[in-house]
Amino acid sequence: MPDQPIETPAVERREHKIYEVFVVAIVIKGINAILEIALGTLLFFTDIVEDVVSGLVQKEIIEDPNSFVANYIQSLLSTTPQVQTFGALYIVTHGIVKVFLMAGLLRNKLWAFPATMAVLALFITYQMVRYLNTHSILLIFLSIFDAFVVWLVWHEYKRLQTTGKVG
Repeated sequence: MPDQPIETPAVERREHKIYEVFVVAIVIKGINAILEIALGTLLFFTDIVEDVVSGLVQKEIIEDPNSFVANYIQSLLSTTPQVQTFGALYIVTHGIVKVFLMAGLLRNKLWAFPATMAVLALFITYQMVRYLNTHSILLIFLSIFDAFVVWLVWHEYKRLQTTGKVG
């Protein structure tokens, strides 16, 4: 077994800062996953989300009939029950997978690191395909954040392997 390199105080501080950002990013992804599960459940069983968004959009359209954003959102609201069911199942499943992975990461489970990187890479790929169809800038920002999280997960995975602290 090779000797572990001795870390200088500056390297230790940098690694601790990266670890703190890793934890914050994972907690954000976990909270987002819980919100996805709640939103997906609401979409699956009620029309409340559509009703609230529709009400807000209608007010904006009354104030500005040419509002691009309001008209775009309104066009998204006219979906069939099958589309709403698919969207709800997708969001709930997406949330459940992320909660499972984020819990594994926070517990330093070895399997969670490569699994999270693979799942997030798939999400990024899907988001980029959706971007080509929708041109939603939100998908670009989400993909950049997910890519950053992949890097943080990879960095933490390598650090844990080096220190032998993987659970």
